[in-house]
Amino acid sequence: MLTSPASSLPEKTLLLIVDDDALICDTLSFSLSPNFEVVTSHSRPHCLQLLRQLRRLPALALVDLGLAPLPHRPDEGFALIAELLKIAPKMRIVVLSGQNDDGNARHARTLGAADFIAKPCSPGDLQQVLKGALTFRALDERRNPEESGSLLIGNSPAMQKLRVQVEQYADLPFPVLIEGESGSGKEVIASGGLHYDTKRRHLPFLALNCAAISPNLVEATLFGYARGAFTDAITMKAGYFEDAADGTLFLDEIGELALDLQAKLLRVLENGEYQRVGETRKRSSRARIITATNRDLRKEVKASNFRADLYHRLSVCAIVAPPLREMGEDRFLLLDHFRQHYAAQTRRQPFTLSAAAEDLWRSYSFPGNVRELRNIVIRLTTRHPGQIVAAAALAVELDLPDEPLFVATPASTATATAAATTGEDFLAAALQRLRQREPFHLDRLLDATERGYIEAALQLAHGNVSQAARLLGIHRTTLYNRMESSAQEQ
Repeated sequence: MLTSPASSLPEKTLLLIVDDDALICDTLSFSLSPNFEVVTSHSRPHCLQLLRQLRRLPALALVDLGLAPLPHRPDEGFALIAELLKIAPKMRIVVLSGQNDDGNARHARTLGAADFIAKPCSPGDLQQVLKGALTFRALDERRNPEESGSLLIGNSPAMQKLRVQVEQYADLPFPVLIEGESGSGKEVIASGGLHYDTKRRHLPFLALNCAAISPNLVEATLFGYARGAFTDAITMKAGYFEDAADGTLFLDEIGELALDLQAKLLRVLENGEYQRVGETRKRSSRARIITATNRDLRKEVKASNFRADLYHRLSVCAIVAPPLREMGEDRFLLLDHFRQHYAAQTRRQPFTLSAAAEDLWRSYSFPGNVRELRNIVIRLTTRHPGQIVAAAALAVELDLPDEPLFVATPASTATATAAATTGEDFLAAALQRLRQREPFHLDRLLDATERGYIEAALQLAHGNVSQAARLLGIHRTTLYNRMESSAQEQ
């Protein structure tokens, strides 16, 4: 049920709650409604349908992982997180779930969730988490659009190539297609690189997510409509093409556009002509079109889901947003950028990473790309202000697979047998040393032995911590902790 605030009061933040337990939805709605305008849903399909009917998209979402038809598995919840961020990339999602093992929490955050809270949770704690998520969303929205270009951060070959392409295409009148994985910063490339860093910077930049609105409303949203064109058209209204004027129109998730609308978009691209819904008068558009997708449109063309002629028209100038895993040490430049930004905005001291945590940061693949990195920095800023973040604390935030313990092969079994045989020699050596009555410290011996084996494993693994952990028969997080302890003792 959607609760509307009184018209005389400031509009409350819209909060979406998705849980298949009606009692939980009602309880959360009651406890949170004093501070939020609440809308609830019970399943992923119902939620997606509901979002396309709302007059505005929620700024926050509270999502359970266990949703029908698989209430005892997290699959539907994970899928919903991805869908919500496709529809509203700036939405801050907090997971509230009883399926609260570490793996689920890490994977939810990788997909883009801002935080994960285990059920049950007190209303007061939940309020604080939601307010914190809203604060960081507001910080992102407060950024001056003309500063967006500064977010094209990095010196890696992938980023250098991206900058060259952006500079080549920025002032051209032709369409640009930006392809890339979710969370890779496609809108930043469109707004910062292809609009605000060009001669169009003082002209409108309008963005429309094609996945965010009902298919039967896309045409009216893009082209506008005449009075009486449909039931709710009580006045005439201009569309995005008209409002963009000589500026830029950014169409995100272009792969979601229906085939009949693809034909109408192609017409605008070819001759600049379009019509408002319910009108016969032809209008003219001079807007520069930028589109983005995380789909492979070539495959969509082959599957007859996307028009080949429209694809070729949109991809006159094509840019690929590089995934973060291909950007090397740029992940540290992005870490420093977001760390300083959020620390300054929240008036907290920035955190730092320990040496072992830096190694973990360097080796992590960031499957959620820059969006995941930014969310990690936000959580670390909130939880560890002004502190040195250890590898174990960082590992909690990352979607790390549980490394299998070392399993003996026939060869390693033989080695173990040989070691057992030499155990008698080891015992004899220990007895001899203790009988000498010289100063002896078992902890020092054990520490030295541990450091020696860690160093040997790292050399054999050429610095790859995951492989070294497997050689030592321990989990990667355990190895990071021991490396960190050794570094502090030295």
